Amino acid sequence: MCPADDAVGARVSPPSLTASRSEELRVAAEILGDRAAHEWPIGPMTTYRVGGAAALYLELQDDDDVDLARRAVAVSGVGVLVVGKGSNLLVSDRGFAGLAVSLGQGFAGIDLLDGARVRAGGAVSLPVLARRTAAASLTGFEWAVGVPGSVGGAVRMNAGGHGSDMSRTLVSYRFADLLGGPDGDADATVLDHHYRSSALLPHQVVLSAEMQLAPGDRATSEAEISDIVRWRREHQPGGQNAGSIFTNPAGDSAGRLVESVGMKGHRRGSAYVSPKHANFFQAEDGGSADDVRDLIEEVRQRVEEQTGIRLTPELRMVGFDQETGPAAP
Repeated sequence: MCPADDAVGARVSPPSLTASRSEELRVAAEILGDRAAHEWPIGPMTTYRVGGAAALYLELQDDDDVDLARRAVAVSGVGVLVVGKGSNLLVSDRGFAGLAVSLGQGFAGIDLLDGARVRAGGAVSLPVLARRTAAASLTGFEWAVGVPGSVGGAVRMNAGGHGSDMSRTLVSYRFADLLGGPDGDADATVLDHHYRSSALLPHQVVLSAEMQLAPGDRATSEAEISDIVRWRREHQPGGQNAGSIFTNPAGDSAGRLVESVGMKGHRRGSAYVSPKHANFFQAEDGGSADDVRDLIEEVRQRVEEQTGIRLTPELRMVGFDQETGPAAP
């Protein structure tokens, strides 16, 4: 969805750029046919539940859909966005002027393999996988019960919490490059996992992952899961947010820094810093994604001015004047 001129002076793309985008979208839509939806509201698909629509949207149900999306992108040159569960994504109010894709139920299988190995589709919910493996008396994935993302997003972002992360158990993964580059099965070591980052590119989608867990005790794992859920309810806000906004700088806490400059509870339009945890930014029901983005920038500027530390967002922001952050989980 391209920006349009209106009474509040929204920016307008140069005519040549607008025409180019329109042609890209026309070609992509022709290739995708009735498999694609037009002007699909992807903002409400995110955990912020605010923001605009994607010009085109395709839910990938099988490898044929993956190949179709790849062909549409390669031939048309249209921009592509992997949405995942939307737990680390903020889509601007004006939306995304390209093709958004997400994995459907065809990529939501869980297979318990020999030797405490588990294969899970990229669309599998992390809390679901945490509970499923615990019920199978496997340990090593309990930490994921409180992370509202997908397996694919966790591989991409090296999601983690409670003393562990995805890199601790990931053995291999299968991925597709929607720009037509090399894809297939790969060893986890090539991902170069670091804190909330990997070598995966935004146009590469994780279709499945294989993890090495350990034999455990069901009752013990389920008790640990209950403790994690209880801790999160006590210390972190619910509602419309994307979890931690900023990565923690070395030797410090982003939430502590935000609170130290007096921004805890600070409001910007329909968005506000949580009074419960200063590294969680909330969106009101029916609010504005642009308000959230403006609040992030305001807080980051205040922290830098008063402490000299420039915080780095974990969140990927799409459809704004400048896109920032890592790829969306």
